[in-house]
Amino acid sequence: MIHQSPAGARDILPLEVAQKFWINDKLQKVFQKWGYQRIVTSTLEWLDTLMAGGAIESPTVIQLQDASTKRLGLRPELTASIARAVVTRMEDQNFPQRLCYRANVFRNPPEGHHGRQVEFYQAGVELLFRGGVLADAEILLLLADGLKELGLENWSLILGEADLTRSLLSPFPEDLKPQIRHCLAHLDRVQLEKLNLSDELKTRALWLFDLRGYPEEVFDKLAQIELDSIGQDRVNNLKNLIQLFEEVNEQKVSITLDLSLVKNFDYYTGIVFEVVTFQDNQSRILGQGGRYDQLLGLYHPQKQASPGIGFSLNVEELHACLQSSLDYLEQTLISDYLIVPKTISAQSQAFIYAQKLRKKADKKRVEIDLGGRNFEEIKEYAIRCSIPKIIWVMADGNAEIEIL
Repeated sequence: MIHQSPAGARDILPLEVAQKFWINDKLQKVFQKWGYQRIVTSTLEWLDTLMAGGAIESPTVIQLQDASTKRLGLRPELTASIARAVVTRMEDQNFPQRLCYRANVFRNPPEGHHGRQVEFYQAGVELLFRGGVLADAEILLLLADGLKELGLENWSLILGEADLTRSLLSPFPEDLKPQIRHCLAHLDRVQLEKLNLSDELKTRALWLFDLRGYPEEVFDKLAQIELDSIGQDRVNNLKNLIQLFEEVNEQKVSITLDLSLVKNFDYYTGIVFEVVTFQDNQSRILGQGGRYDQLLGLYHPQKQASPGIGFSLNVEELHACLQSSLDYLEQTLISDYLIVPKTISAQSQAFIYAQKLRKKADKKRVEIDLGGRNFEEIKEYAIRCSIPKIIWVMADGNAEIEIL
């Protein structure tokens, strides 16, 4: 239907545009204060590029086809595109690389959910070529600083550790690990209990499923089992990271340590996290991120691996949470003046007068009446649009200001 947008797509009208620009502008200013530079990558990527890290499944990508029959896709996220751009075009730059973005992304809805939203808006950062607790802490503190700048309160951080979770999964048979990871990723306890595991392994699987809560409590549970060297190293790093974050961050942020927080792919190699809030009886995921120390090597000409970490914030979810505090932006869309030529011979003077107002330092919004209405209709229009002043311009350039 030519009078409707495609299923899953939507138009954004001026007020919502202004509100989302406000959110993005606030975030970008914070990112830049931390030394992050904005990067813009292609909306289109080769499908192989998008799927190289294993983070993106083919059905998720909205696919296109070029003349040479190679498959293209609309980007479903930014990390892969930024990783490709950096290792192929920015190798001679200084390290570490601190990059930020604001962009639209596209994702096919899950099967059976036709008509679900397919275009989303994200703002985020990537910190490349630096590993360790300090880099992890910078990302979490930057995230907190951005949300503070937006005035967002009562959000929580859910923190996991991909390598530690892999270490905890090491006793399970290799052929069952993907199923266990799937159950953990989808919080499917029922299916987890149905897996063909020995009583000992089933007990461990259910223990891992419930391995979330206050960090101190989770660390106490971990102390009761024997960890391999990788697992113990990750526990120590987590303790140092949480301590550093809590010492530096000025906000009171609730941290849930969730070692069942895993994905279905091996994209992440260190900390993983989600930002969540509970508002109007609804839980919202505002953003997510984590460390990916193998991804850059997939795009490097010599397959040289380098560390990376980042996060993306979901602008739609932020907009929904901040809606009540953003309503005032409707006033910024209202013109401050309506310039009206009093006669036909005054039309050029009306444009000149309007230009003078627009050049002033206070950056007022000025619109010109384009004719076709009598004086009463002009006033009705100004009142309906909440324009506070009409300026009637004469042929000699003089003007009369009418305050409504």
